Amino acid sequence: MKVDILAIGAHPDDVELSCAGTLSKEIYKGKTVAILDLTRGELGTRGSAALRDKEAQKAAAILGVASRHNLGFADGFFQNNHEHQMQLVAYIRHMQPQIILCNAAQDRHPDHGRAAQLVVESCFLSGLQKVETSFEGKKQVAWRPKHIYHYIQWNSVTPDVVVDISGYMDVKLKAVMAYDSQFYKPNSNEPETPISTQNFLDSIKYRAADLGRLIGVDFAEGFTSSRLLAVDALSDLI
Repeated sequence: MKVDILAIGAHPDDVELSCAGTLSKEIYKGKTVAILDLTRGELGTRGSAALRDKEAQKAAAILGVASRHNLGFADGFFQNNHEHQMQLVAYIRHMQPQIILCNAAQDRHPDHGRAAQLVVESCFLSGLQKVETSFEGKKQVAWRPKHIYHYIQWNSVTPDVVVDISGYMDVKLKAVMAYDSQFYKPNSNEPETPISTQNFLDSIKYRAADLGRLIGVDFAEGFTSSRLLAVDALSDLI
């Protein structure tokens, strides 16, 4: 399968929390989008890996993505090493995305920054012809995505690019709330976590509203880039 955009998250729900509005908008515009989760989130305080699997598929259906896959790396313990790079390279070459969205370069959860670096280095390696991989028994050709953007997660950072998601906020929130085990439920008997509070749930909307305010729209999502962003003409900027 070849896709336009591959959104990668260290854990199920990373993508929904951070860039679901952008993905929903791109799908509406006719782009093909896939999600890749690196781990099953098995170290999460609430719920279980099996439950997160079901929630992830529910969220994928809400967004309307073409596919969702999980590489099954060890939550909390995967590394940016040869073994993990080669698995990720093979999947990137299989999907051949033009754009990759991935975890924040630095964040509260150490998996996020580690995943970001793993993705960046794997994208580079994916473009090297002498790095040999196969997928489902077939030898692959080199492929390097044109763009890598890091979405914003726990830490507040200044984005390099901001996407207007006005009109797609409801879909984003529905996709987030597909992870029923993870977020605020007033009568839950589960232990409280940093993301299970009412404040965190509210922050999803008010962060998007604040970014929207800065560009004169209702809601927006922000991304950072390690590369200079180029446009053909100033008039392309809105």
